[in-house]
Amino acid sequence: MNRGTFFCIDGHTCGNPVRLVTSGHPNLRGATMADKRQHFLAEFDWIRKALMFEPRGHDMMSGAFLYPPCSDDGDVSILFIETSGCLPMCGHGTIGTVTFALEQGLIHPQEMGLVKIDTPAGRVDAQYEMHQDKVKWVRLVNVPAFLAHTDVTIETEALGELSVDIAYGGNFYIIVEPQGNFKGIESTDADTLIKMSREVRTVVNATVKCIHPESAHVHGASHVLWTGKPQNDDSTSANAVFYGDKAIDRSPCGTGTSARMAQLYAKGHLKPQQDFIHESYIGSQFIGRVEEVTEVAGKLAIRPSIQGWAVRTGTNCITVDDDDPYAFGFQVI
Repeated sequence: MNRGTFFCIDGHTCGNPVRLVTSGHPNLRGATMADKRQHFLAEFDWIRKALMFEPRGHDMMSGAFLYPPCSDDGDVSILFIETSGCLPMCGHGTIGTVTFALEQGLIHPQEMGLVKIDTPAGRVDAQYEMHQDKVKWVRLVNVPAFLAHTDVTIETEALGELSVDIAYGGNFYIIVEPQGNFKGIESTDADTLIKMSREVRTVVNATVKCIHPESAHVHGASHVLWTGKPQNDDSTSANAVFYGDKAIDRSPCGTGTSARMAQLYAKGHLKPQQDFIHESYIGSQFIGRVEEVTEVAGKLAIRPSIQGWAVRTGTNCITVDDDDPYAFGFQVI
């Protein structure tokens, strides 16, 4: 039987939900968070579905579990769960999780102002500023990001021929810039973006292989990042990220911002230490930056940082009982 009680802190990062689950952690095997993620997917994915999907969650729901560090010098490990799966890395989720955990005294970093995090994608360092009992901002130094495929031509029913790039920033992103029948996110409503994204994702994954050269368990282009003109005068660029089956990220998307910066750097449009203010579909902003240039398996890569903020909105206690016919969630597409 699958039953459990899960205490949660709910909130959002720049508009996109974060549910930090503070109890009911399954005991996961493995030396690294990548290993533990595989164990979770094999035996405990029902927890993700129960907590993320309706009726306890919704299409945009995203969450995380805290675990002890896997590395000798780490402060904490994070396992990410959301409607699109158990992700290798989630930027907005990390910003929210770190914010809530610090404010509630759930983590105690060895160094004030820095949380060293073990994620399934690798080490992420989170700098933060705290005033009294509130975290004002969190800046992630993310895993290396790189441009994986350039100028991939696909044919779609909705938009005809499209040229897309695919970049990795903790997850693989299909990046669609204005062209042909796509005039930019400012000219397209969210419902249309969602419908087009499903087709684009399917066609791209049938056309090219997206496999991390150093982590074969990270594969497949799961997100679509549409670009366009920003609403705010101080924004560098704007995006709408599609994930799951019908979600548009309300935040500027942390791993998406990392992927976008990797693409722009590789094409000569972004310099190291240059602020990249990335805007979401609702106008919220992350501050991105290329912290250093590196490589992944011989491929040019960057180490990106992303700064944002998060706010707690409440707490809840969720019960999952398999006597409930909807215990493990559902979607209405």
